[in-house]
Parts: sequence; structure tokens; C-alpha cells
Amino acid sequence: MTAVALAPAKSAAPSLGWLRERGMGSSILIAALSSAFGVVLVTVTGYIGAVMMDNPVLGESATAMFVVVMLSVLLVGVAVYVASIVTANTFATIVAGRTRQIALMRLIGASARSERTAIARQGLGVGVIGAAIGLVLATAATAIALPLVNRALGVGELSFSVLQPWIVIPAAAVALTTWAAAWVGSRRVLTVTPLQALAGSQERTADDMRRPARTASAVALLVVGIALLVAGLLFGTFINPMGVAIAFLGGVLSFTGLALGSTFIMPPVLGLVGRMFGSSPTAKLAAENAMRHPERSARMTIGVVMGVTLVTMFSVASESAKAMMVRGADSEIGAQISQVMDSFAAVMMGLVGVSAIIAAVGLVNLLTIGVVQRRRELGLLRALGFTAKQVRRMVLLEAAHISIASLATGLVLGVAYGWVGAQSTLGSLPVPPEMTAPNFVLPTIPWALVLGVVAATALLTVVASLAPTRLATRVVPVEALATD
Repeated sequence: MTAVALAPAKSAAPSLGWLRERGMGSSILIAALSSAFGVVLVTVTGYIGAVMMDNPVLGESATAMFVVVMLSVLLVGVAVYVASIVTANTFATIVAGRTRQIALMRLIGASARSERTAIARQGLGVGVIGAAIGLVLATAATAIALPLVNRALGVGELSFSVLQPWIVIPAAAVALTTWAAAWVGSRRVLTVTPLQALAGSQERTADDMRRPARTASAVALLVVGIALLVAGLLFGTFINPMGVAIAFLGGVLSFTGLALGSTFIMPPVLGLVGRMFGSSPTAKLAAENAMRHPERSARMTIGVVMGVTLVTMFSVASESAKAMMVRGADSEIGAQISQVMDSFAAVMMGLVGVSAIIAAVGLVNLLTIGVVQRRRELGLLRALGFTAKQVRRMVLLEAAHISIASLATGLVLGVAYGWVGAQSTLGSLPVPPEMTAPNFVLPTIPWALVLGVVAATALLTVVASLAPTRLATRVVPVEALATD
């Protein structure tokens, strides 16, 4: 990409060459997946509601309808939240690689604000394109699948159409949050000085990341979020099921605090994981990269943490909710409740899996961009005697560090969030009817799914490292050392 593409557009038809830059295609894919996720989820929620209302037994269950609507609304919020975090990290990485180009524009008179506005405009373009693609594809897919699902479930003709006005809401939300994420991710532009045009582009080190204001904000969000989680848990258990809304806000704030403070939270975790891989030169370099560039490491890990947290959270929530609803019920009613909950959980887990895919795409994207931006570093290693095999192993170990640290963190968060969600939703409800509130259970962990998450994370490590390792082994020492 040329420096001209970074300047604010002054013509009526600005250049779209920035769409070909590495990372933009993946960002459009993330926006499309997020938009499709939201559209399908809204449609599925409406369909489940129509089926339940048509059923003479389930149609009278206010509890079941409340659970369906509440979880669906929360899932839409989760999809948009995941997309915004991943997109912000992607644009932050892209900006880190543009440091010298931005500095050159500053050198010839461009303001930091104009440069940041240009990047935010690119984020809006990515969001609109991706959201539109996701909206069209998801609407077409649900329209095709509707009669097939009706036939498979033995459901008669329902007065339900996929062409509802509210399906535009998640697509619009994705476009706006992508634009906002690009603006947030480009905040580093404000710190770029014209003198940096004389130096190469590089990530900030641990010393550069010591910002008391950011640390204080992260701690404040964590404390407030945890307090709201506890308040929602108590409110939902003893007073009203709307406690889940309080707990949801607490979950968002606490995870946002974790994401904001990930630059000082995740590197130590990565350092502990690094000790598992021995003391060979490649293993040491892979482990030390996490500590040397905490901002880059944090951006890569937080997306995977979100994916693992979401899958674990909803599986624990559904299993815990089922345990609460069937406890004390007779075998026939319990079997019916379990069947409904399992079917709903299967649908929801399939949809939550899309968020995990979004996080996985973000990891592949960031690893690939990182390798491209580290050509000088990789070239220096090759010049010092590292073989292509050693460089490839180093990149693979970096991906393994990220995946394992993210897996451990996500599992812990997912179990906690999932149990709080189930308890705050159903704790104050007398379910089944012959029971009295409060209803309390310990977290129910589906170990088979946990093992599946572990296996999927291992597969993600391999897949995510394929493109970066291929690029890394193509680095020619002399050419890499001559690039900026």
C-alpha cells in the first residue's frame, strides 16, 4: 500500500487500493460472519418462538419463552462484542505496520487526526461491505433452510417469514461497531511523530506499554464488572430473573477490563506456558517474544480467549440450567424438559461456534500480519544462522503458546460466566412448578465438550500457523534486512 492511500481522500472517488492490503480481506470476513451470525440468530429466535407458541404445552411456558428470548438477545450482543474486539485488534496491528508511512505523511504536513480519520473511514467501508454480504447470505440461507427444518421437525405451516425488518439490526450494528473498532484500533496514530519516518516500523515493547491510566482503567472495569456479576447472581437467585441482565453487564465490563489489561495480564501467563517447551533457542525466542512485545501478544490471545470463553460459557450455562429445571421433577416431565433444553442448546452451541470461528480467523489474521511486519527480525535470525526449519518451529511454538494460554484462561472464565448466567436466570423461578425458589445448583461442566474444545484448540494452533510459517520460511536474509 502506498502512502497516498493513507492520506484523507480529497477527490470524489477515493482510491480503494487499501482493500488489497493484508488483513483487510480477513476483516471483511469477520464482519460478514458476525452479520450473518446476528441475522441467523434473530431469525432462529423468531422461529423457535413461533414453534413454541404453536405447541399447546410449550406455548404456555413463560419460563421457557423467557429463557429463549433472553439468551438470544444476549447472543446477538456477544456476536457484536466479539467482532468489535477482534476488528479493533486487527486495525491496531495494521497501524503498527504503517508507522513509518504515517510518519512520512506527518512529515509532509498531514495531521494525526486526518490520518486516524482515514483509517476509521476504511473501517466503516470494511464493516458495510462485510455486513451487507452477511445479511444477504444469511437471509438466503435461512429462507432455503426453513421448509427443510419444518419437514425435519414435523412442524406444520407456520405464519413465519424470514423477511422481517429487525434482521437489519444486527447487520447495522456490525457495520457501526467495525467503524468504531477501527477508530479505537487506530488510536496509536496519535502518538506517531514525523521523526519515526527515519526508523522502521515495530511493535511497542513492555517499557513503552507502561501506562498508569490504562492500567487503572482496566482494574476499575474488572472490579466493577466482578461486583455486578455478584450482584446479578444474588438478585437473580433471590429476587427476580432480570438479575441475568445485571450479570451480563458485569460480564461485559469484566471481560473488557481483561481485554484492556491484557497487555500486563496475558504475557505472564504466556511466560508460564513457555516453560513447557524446553530451553532450545527456538523455544526461548518464542517464549521471550510474548514478554518483549506484550501488545502484540495480547492482541493475539484475547480473541482466542473470547472464543473458548463463549463456547464453555454457553455449554456450562445450558447444562446448569437443565439441572435446575429437571431437579425434583418426575421422570416424564424431566425427560420432556431435557429434550427441549438439549435441542435448544444444540442450536445455540452451533451459533456460538460462529463466534469461535470469528476469533480463530482473527488469530490467523494477526499471526500472518505479524510475520509480514517482522521480516527484518526473521531476516536477521536467518543471517545469524537459523535455518528455515528453526524459524518455522519458532512461529509454530508462538501459536502454541497463544493457544494454550488462551485455552486455560478461557476455560476458567467460561465456567464462571456460564454458571452465573444460569443461576441468575433461573435461581428465583420455581422450576418445575412444584418446586419453590430459590433454586441453586453448582456448575455443571460437560466434560466431553471441554475435551472437544481442547482438541479444537490444538487443531487451531496447527491451522493458524500454516500461512505464517510458510511466509516466514520464504524470507531471504539479504532482502529482509534491506526492507523497512
